[in-house]
Amino acid sequence: MNWYEKLNQYFPVEEMKSKEHMDTLLKEKGSVYYKDEGPYHVLMYAEFPNFTFVDYLFVSKESRGMGLGKKTLQMLKDKNKPIILEVEPVNYEDTDTEKRLRFYAREGFEHASSIGYCRRSLATGEENSMEILYWTPGGETEEEIFEGMKKMYQDIHTYKDEQFYGESYDSVADVLTFQEEEKTDVLKPFSDPVEK
Repeated sequence: MNWYEKLNQYFPVEEMKSKEHMDTLLKEKGSVYYKDEGPYHVLMYAEFPNFTFVDYLFVSKESRGMGLGKKTLQMLKDKNKPIILEVEPVNYEDTDTEKRLRFYAREGFEHASSIGYCRRSLATGEENSMEILYWTPGGETEEEIFEGMKKMYQDIHTYKDEQFYGESYDSVADVLTFQEEEKTDVLKPFSDPVEK
């Protein structure tokens, strides 16, 4: 199974870019967009001067518990710049969303609870709300994370979108919002110490 098939099996259709889109990013944005893969993982990420964005991180079920996800994130943390990523809101019917949030909480990520992120999937036409998580080595603010997300959305997510999907994604102003009053922290239930 190639890297794209692995991602496609794991991620919902509304979150997936087309293979053509990702191949083009790797080729035409090769100084920013990268693929790191091994037998048990696939990491797609964009590295900008002020932050790194994790586009997709897949770790196979066979290797869970071997520390592969932690090692892969550590490679990005070693770059000593903020790491930003998108996650699905927790769905207690789907244990993977809970495991994912627990993993990122353990890795020191925070929830950018002042950032709203909802984009329409060109694959399904449905609105898709996501939460933004981030890790910072230097205490960067949610405003800085918000600016990073806007850059990533414009430079990566919507790159040549009409060419690949026949229509454009919504504008960054329609997709990303910043509210002073924060939402509930989605990582809090996973980062509190367990009571005995």
